[in-house]
Amino acid sequence: MTDVIIDEIDEALPLDPGPAGIRIVELTADDAGGRLDRTLTDKLPDLSRARLQALMAQGMVSRDGIVLTDASAKASPGDYRIEIPALLAAEPAAEDIPLTVLFEDEHLIVIDKPAGMAAHPAPGSESGTLVNALLRHCGASLSGIGGVARPGIVHRLDKDTSGVMVAAKSDAAHRGLAKLFEAHDIDRVYLALTRGAPKPLAGKIETRIGRSHADRKKMAVLKTGGREAVTHYKTLRAYGPEIRPLAAKVSCTLETGRTHQIRVHLASRGAPCLGDPLYGSSQPSLAVREVMAQAGLHRQALHASVLGFVHPITGRTLRFETPFPADLAALEAGLETL
Repeated sequence: MTDVIIDEIDEALPLDPGPAGIRIVELTADDAGGRLDRTLTDKLPDLSRARLQALMAQGMVSRDGIVLTDASAKASPGDYRIEIPALLAAEPAAEDIPLTVLFEDEHLIVIDKPAGMAAHPAPGSESGTLVNALLRHCGASLSGIGGVARPGIVHRLDKDTSGVMVAAKSDAAHRGLAKLFEAHDIDRVYLALTRGAPKPLAGKIETRIGRSHADRKKMAVLKTGGREAVTHYKTLRAYGPEIRPLAAKVSCTLETGRTHQIRVHLASRGAPCLGDPLYGSSQPSLAVREVMAQAGLHRQALHASVLGFVHPITGRTLRFETPFPADLAALEAGLETL
């Protein structure tokens, strides 16, 4: 079991960051045949195998321009390029950032995360994160299992996805929450406003999701490799012509929590989230674009609406539900007029 559970955001990096830069490793025929991650780390003793696996999951390892994401694949002869991001500051600073707290006790805290706030410091988001806010709000009481860069973080949302998140204030709560996520014993419902409507209008999407071979910034449905991803979805409302809706409001219930899972799955059903910069393969209709502009939408229209779980310490059943924030509420109201 891992201590950090991934939920709709980039994969977490292990705590041993290693030296930054680009490494080129040449494997010969004599090196071929073993596991790729083990073979490469044998050539790079200052890089741990766990760290290399995380870099591969992020699309940072390639051979002859082809991104390699399967750490268990057999090593082949060739020149391998490994990109290692620069180090972040070891300890995030506490910052006076307002939080919408839905629940808090001595063990955990539940907040309604706004769009634009990253869960924890990462390249490009070194400050202004939920961790920075929690350090000010909770002080030293946050669980240390996530490491100095991610104290208390059990699961995460994309920076531009809004909604309910829980963070651990004690190590016991962190371990308990992690077990719940690992066992899929968490009630998680997301609401999305999509371009067009998914086909069919409701169903279960069960695929494997991994880093795209064509664009390492994106995830993709894969035939082999990747990780199992399961989403149950239901179209709550379609907007525009009945035969060919211009947009829709879709409820998604997660069984698993893979990187960008909902965004990838909805796009695979022909209905990417409105405003999604990565998975919106084509423009919505002019009428929908006008509504988006009027609503001031500058991110993917995705909101973590419901989070329910059994408190890992007290045994109390908790369930939290939040409405659309202002931008998505305005977008929904505009779509109603189509």
